[in-house]
Amino acid sequence: MTTPEAEQGGVAGEDRPTPDAGVPRPEERLERAVRAAEQALIEYEIAVETFRIEVENFSRLHHQKLGPMYTRLDELDAEIAEARAARTGDPEDLRKADEARARVMPMPGVEELFHGWMDGAGLSPEAEAMLTDQPVRPPQRVRPSEEVRKLYRELARKAHPDLAQDDTERSRREEFITRVNGAYARGDEMLLRELAEEWAAGPKLPEQGPTPSEELYARLEWLSQRKELLSVVARELEESAIGSMLRMAPEDPDRLLDEVAEKLLADVAAREAELAGLVG
Repeated sequence: MTTPEAEQGGVAGEDRPTPDAGVPRPEERLERAVRAAEQALIEYEIAVETFRIEVENFSRLHHQKLGPMYTRLDELDAEIAEARAARTGDPEDLRKADEARARVMPMPGVEELFHGWMDGAGLSPEAEAMLTDQPVRPPQRVRPSEEVRKLYRELARKAHPDLAQDDTERSRREEFITRVNGAYARGDEMLLRELAEEWAAGPKLPEQGPTPSEELYARLEWLSQRKELLSVVARELEESAIGSMLRMAPEDPDRLLDEVAEKLLADVAAREAELAGLVG
């Protein structure tokens, strides 16, 4: 119950200064530095993300508007190379024609088609069986030795989750037994012995947590590393082909696209005239 004196501030000893009055805590400057770094990082992340979205949108628009022109140019380059090779019959011209056509219609390799089903000797036995409607050979069974079985039984008895006294202990035992079961399934005697030594040593003692100052220094370090990572992302965006184009006309990127389109149309017309001269 609050007394009237307390409500009116008339508590005895109220005017006595506390021992820490007016003395800043040691972590106070660190806390201010962390808050300032956090705000600066947020603003930088917003700027980088904004530019990334602009680059993606401009890239999509670039592809929609100019992609067909680039495709047409590649096709014309292939037809010109093929027409020149047909006219000269020169092996070097034939090779260039093949390369130009390959750029227009790239074909995936056999290894890509089979997604790693091939080895140095050709199709793996499993892949060949599946492709020929044959049953796939099951994996070879591991038959644990008697010593492995003995180790497994001993560990299972000692570490069984039903022996836990609380939820934390049960979780530890369940995680441990999962590892024991995996080692037993592989017949790994050495790992089972290591697990037995680990269980005998008991649970690890919890490490002493960091001090408030250490936590603040760690936070500052993380913020600095995050800033460096974002700087790399921003630099890659700026130095990319689309990013460089966008930086050339940040206020009016559509005008830049129109200029590039005009140049590509002129290139298409020049290639068509060159092809007509070769086949005419």
